[in-house]
Amino acid sequence: MKASKNFYNWISLTGFVLVANSLILILVLFLFSLFSAQSNAYLGLYIYIILPVFLVIGLLLIPIGILVRIRRKDKIKERDGAWPVIDLNLRKQRATIIKIFIITMLFLVASAMGSYRAYQYSESVEFCGKLCHQVMEPEYTTYQHSAHARVACVECHVGEGADWYVKSKLSGLYQVYSVLFKKYSRPIETPLHNLRPARETCERCHWPDKFYSRKLRGQRSYLADDTNTEWNISLLMKIGPEFSPMGLTEGIHWHINKNFKVEYVSGTKDRESIPWVKLTNLKTGEVKVFMDEENPVDKKALDTLEKRSMDCMDCHNRPSHLYKSAPDYIDNALISGLIPKDLPFIKKAAMEALKLSYEDKDTALRSIKEAVLAFYKDEHPDVLAKEGKRINKAITTIQGEYQLNAFPFMRADASRYLNHIGHIESDGCFRCHSDRHKTAKGETISRNCDLCHSIIAQGKTGNVTYGTANKSLEFVHPTEIRGKWKTAFCSECHKELYN
Repeated sequence: MKASKNFYNWISLTGFVLVANSLILILVLFLFSLFSAQSNAYLGLYIYIILPVFLVIGLLLIPIGILVRIRRKDKIKERDGAWPVIDLNLRKQRATIIKIFIITMLFLVASAMGSYRAYQYSESVEFCGKLCHQVMEPEYTTYQHSAHARVACVECHVGEGADWYVKSKLSGLYQVYSVLFKKYSRPIETPLHNLRPARETCERCHWPDKFYSRKLRGQRSYLADDTNTEWNISLLMKIGPEFSPMGLTEGIHWHINKNFKVEYVSGTKDRESIPWVKLTNLKTGEVKVFMDEENPVDKKALDTLEKRSMDCMDCHNRPSHLYKSAPDYIDNALISGLIPKDLPFIKKAAMEALKLSYEDKDTALRSIKEAVLAFYKDEHPDVLAKEGKRINKAITTIQGEYQLNAFPFMRADASRYLNHIGHIESDGCFRCHSDRHKTAKGETISRNCDLCHSIIAQGKTGNVTYGTANKSLEFVHPTEIRGKWKTAFCSECHKELYN
């Protein structure tokens, strides 16, 4: 098929080169992605987004160049503003129109398929997690080891509907700019204040009216002593009421009872400090306002702060990106047997190595090994001489667990991303349940632990004290702290240990 003479101009030829090269590269990369054993986020980026952009630019340049050439050669005759005559009886015009129609239809079909595939790719976990590798590495790594690892990122971060899809893409443009020009914060600030409400995402799968069961939760920890002493505690978590027909009238999930509305004001962007809480009974209209008497907020300041209605994310703030603290992931490794429980002082050695902060991953891995070996060499050389092989194996596990939960480049770890479930590493529940939040009449938001759980067993292995489901044991701290836990928040001490 011979091209028109008007095609031969530098604009159209440039467009043709762009189209040809783009098509060839798209085909080659697509075939490579089909037969490649490993997925690559950048392949998808080029196949479905970058190269199609150059393809479209090339296709636009070709007719633009032809029109420019025609005008320059005065091929279009002015006839008092009359439209060009199209006569389908002329074979040449008929053939030209058929060619244009076929090419246009093929382009539209290809564009539709490409656009849909680009949409699918931009909604994929691979696109979200791997494209901005260093920036998103912490979120992607923790997501892969979460309870929601099989739920696509967009299910929670975007949800259904065109409006939130558009919002997410506009937000994504700014994120691309931030990555390209290194404008992002380290770590990425949380919580996300423009996140879609939980009722439109979480509650698509989690049915609030059915959060009624109680759950037995067992936890095993290890003390940092010579024998890595095991400490067990079993809790009956009062997620809902004692009997399911009571609905959400009591228990932890009472907070999402549809008959009540809980609002709060946070004194800080991270929502770690909550000085003002408002409880509204939607049935009776009764309103109670609780103010933190130790950290009050005046009315003028209150009017300028954001009032937020409490939802799932205020407690479950790390549903898919949970950063375990060093004691937690070392305890888990000891429980699973990845680190030998009978290796003397291994918990203490690990804590000595992990209490330091590191500038980058390579430095961290090297320093962890050096710190553990130095601990044994300086304080327990006899153990090092006898258990050197197992110590080195334990070091490898410690390094591996560290890489799953701490990311020096982004400064992301459990100390930066606090988990509000519970009250050990952060104030969590105690942000409101502090006994300090009071109404004008003196009513408080109780700090009574039995509201949320009952301790039915606790103690060292072989010397466990048992209670009953209906009568909670009084908490006993694994180490002697003279009852300080009764007056101080757990996080006041544990922040130093867990960070």
